[in-house]
Amino acid sequence: MAAEPSVPSVPGLLVVGDLVTDVVALHATPLTADTDTAAGIALRPGGSAANTAAWAARAVDGGSERVTLLSRVGEDSADWHRDALERVGVRPCLRVDRERPTAVVIVLVNAAGERTFVTDRGASGALGPADWDDALLDRVGRLHLSGYLLFGAPGRALAAQAVVRAAARGIAVSVDPASVGFLREHGPSRFLDLLGGVELLLPNLDEARELTGVTDPEDAARALSARCHCVVALKLGAAGALVADHGTLLGAVPGLPTAPLDSTGAGDAFAGGLLAARLAGADWLEAAAAGCRAGAHAVGLVGGRPPAR
Repeated sequence: MAAEPSVPSVPGLLVVGDLVTDVVALHATPLTADTDTAAGIALRPGGSAANTAAWAARAVDGGSERVTLLSRVGEDSADWHRDALERVGVRPCLRVDRERPTAVVIVLVNAAGERTFVTDRGASGALGPADWDDALLDRVGRLHLSGYLLFGAPGRALAAQAVVRAAARGIAVSVDPASVGFLREHGPSRFLDLLGGVELLLPNLDEARELTGVTDPEDAARALSARCHCVVALKLGAAGALVADHGTLLGAVPGLPTAPLDSTGAGDAFAGGLLAARLAGADWLEAAAAGCRAGAHAVGLVGGRPPAR
């Protein structure tokens, strides 16, 4: 008798959100208006949700059995993106859009490794309830939503649907706010009102300050976790991370010394490392430390993904 296929003993992770083609330009000198600026330019697969899934898959055994990405992609590059996800151990669940192109982000990276984005959301901006399937939650222990979902009507409807379905199965939900610029445009209060049922929020410091109006990192972490009735893992870049739970600061995790090349995807790597560690049974501070290790690795790479397996 043929052996039945093995089922992973540890529940998996479902990530929902953006999949992007990144055009990364590393320029050693400041951009100069009305003329040329020399740069090294690379084409990379990206997107906050897709990057998070990739880093989570890197951190777990059997990533393709354990980490799934639900996203929407243009017909123009669907095969390229599907292959890129599979090569880093992610199981792609891609809805192919025959009307919209794949989302594109131009990433301008300066000599310090800091980046500026110019974004066309393309097909990712149309990800919505029709793309959902309850079977996506089978054998899943955590659901992670990219904050980009919450900046458009189809994504908000999908996020609300997914959170309800996850809650019915007792599956924990996390959200990464994703973009301080879009937060300002959307409105912090409006964004916070969408976070009911979320167990974990993963902002960076700029996003936490925007959401709370509080400048001090520890106070911002406490205030945000109290306001959202959840755990907040506050990303501080090279300085590490803070973790607060329902208004109480659990502790700080130091960053790892590293020479930054490109900070694109560092926050996504932190999220992926933390979520994988939580699935493996780590406590919040241990998971945040795993996130910091992944983030430190990410800033030494061009683009937002780990190397292929």
